[in-house]
Amino acid sequence: MASPSLLSFLIPLLLSFSSTISTNFEGNALHSLRTRLSDPTNVLQSWDPTLVNPCTWFHVTCDSNNHVVRLDLGNSNISGSLGPELGELKHLQYLELYSNNIGGKIPKELGMLKNLISMDLYGNKFEGKIPKSFAKLKSLRFLRLNDNKLTGSIPRELTTLSNLNVFDVSNNDLCGTIPVDGPFRSFPMESFQNNRLNGPELKGLVPYDFGC
Repeated sequence: MASPSLLSFLIPLLLSFSSTISTNFEGNALHSLRTRLSDPTNVLQSWDPTLVNPCTWFHVTCDSNNHVVRLDLGNSNISGSLGPELGELKHLQYLELYSNNIGGKIPKELGMLKNLISMDLYGNKFEGKIPKSFAKLKSLRFLRLNDNKLTGSIPRELTTLSNLNVFDVSNNDLCGTIPVDGPFRSFPMESFQNNRLNGPELKGLVPYDFGC
């Protein structure tokens, strides 16, 4: 059995090692993101994968344990696409990628970010459906996907997001009906305008994806 003095030495060492492994995973995930993006104004120039962790990179914020909690790349003139590696940012709370030219599908792996509070992807060129996996984001308060090229219906699974305060999907190409349960009771109609939506859902009368 290890002596108390040995344990007092090993425990902080193991915790530090665990934190380093975690931040390395996060750094690798962010570097993978960088390889998917075109960056004509070099806003990602500081993203050096040889560093121990990404906490010194511009537009990246870490907590006291060196976990990435915020990614701020809004209005950065970047283009390209997102990949599944973003799901590795387990501690991320704020994902701010608004007002760029990022396209392709929104990765379903973003639904793995259980600590996420705000996701701002508006003002890009995202296409395809809103991932149903977003229903796993139980801490989410702000979800802004407006001004993209999203199609399909609004996933009914999102009605379980009890903490969701702001939801905006205006100016897309969504179809079907607007959910009326959970937090969707309080969202203004402006959050849904300029789509192919057929108004609020009429339960028992027409399918929620009517018109898709």
